Amino acid sequence: MNASDDTSTRLIVLRHAKSAWPEGVSDHERPLAGRGRRDAPAAGRWLRQQRCVPDLVICSTSRRTRETWELVAGELQPEYAPPATRGDHAAPVAPVAPDVVFEPRIYAASASAVLQVLSGIPERCRTALVIGHQPAVQDLVLALAGEGDGEALERAGGKFPTSAVAVLTLPGGWARLEPGAAALTAFAVPRGPAPGDH
Repeated sequence: MNASDDTSTRLIVLRHAKSAWPEGVSDHERPLAGRGRRDAPAAGRWLRQQRCVPDLVICSTSRRTRETWELVAGELQPEYAPPATRGDHAAPVAPVAPDVVFEPRIYAASASAVLQVLSGIPERCRTALVIGHQPAVQDLVLALAGEGDGEALERAGGKFPTSAVAVLTLPGGWARLEPGAAALTAFAVPRGPAPGDH
């Protein structure tokens, strides 16, 4: 999946990383667990390797989704530009931080409610990332994916674990964001190293 070869609009759907259940803490304020803090950077690395870096992020306001984004963002390093015509070395591209919106309507939302939020994405946005919760993230992906990679569709339909990421292409752009209008091009469940691994 090479961004330079794909002129379609893309939607990345990411479920937050594994969260903890501290006693006396409200659901909205639950932090990431140790495993979540290892897996979220792996999701960021996967997105970077797939050259699937967002220019807009719409994130639930919950603590676990905000912490997931912070760790994902730390792995989205700028790509290197091609060598200049009068130079021997590639120059690093200046990082361009995506616009980030912490959206309360994503927390505890249904897939249709998330879809309503996404309908407001400006057309100039080429790649958007939404970070949310189950079951809305899985329901959203399955509703939007009218076609796509058969294995990816089967896996996304079977289980959508924490840190799972789905990439959908939208040939008609954001104005045509509706059920069945997208193609699921990738589904992955990136995992960080287990404790003690090096």
